[in-house]
Amino acid sequence: MSRAARSVRAAAGTRSGQAAAPRPVRILIPAGGAAPGPPLGPVLGQRGVSIAAFCKDFNERTRDIKPGVPLRVRLLVNPDRTYSLTIGTPPTSYFLKAVAGVEKGSSRPGHEPAGVVSLAQLFEVAVAKQRDPVVATRGTPLPALVRSLVGSARSLGLLVVPRLSPQAVAEAQRRRRELQEAAAPPGGQDEDDGGARRK
Repeated sequence: MSRAARSVRAAAGTRSGQAAAPRPVRILIPAGGAAPGPPLGPVLGQRGVSIAAFCKDFNERTRDIKPGVPLRVRLLVNPDRTYSLTIGTPPTSYFLKAVAGVEKGSSRPGHEPAGVVSLAQLFEVAVAKQRDPVVATRGTPLPALVRSLVGSARSLGLLVVPRLSPQAVAEAQRRRRELQEAAAPPGGQDEDDGGARRK
């Protein structure tokens, strides 16, 4: 829809006495870590929500969750500046990195493995994701959710194996070390932060 069409539609809606429906705000907030500073403060301030009251409410609701876990939050601000808060599960990438035991994904997915996950672990993540209100309203069946998680794991550079064995983990770690050694600059030269080579 073009900008002109949106403005005409908005003007027609306000003339007929209809108030514009509030748009939800989606943001990632760490559990127990809502603070009045950016990025949360400006988002709430623009909508006229009491920042201190929101932070207190959010931190109270997430006190039973491990601190620092990123949570998907859906905030719907009403015209009278009240709000409804829906707290979802962490992002899929958080679950996958936690299950694989890695800090970050691969810089070259498909070429350099970052870790290994099994189908059983992906099934557990899928069951946890089904508790998310957003996923539950879509009605996504469990096999489709597992297939989606397999794709997400591969895009993070995680190797998906049917069963997780010590041999599979050791093989993935060995392969990663070999690829990192092959990608290292020749002659013991390192790159500094500016990209220039030094000896």
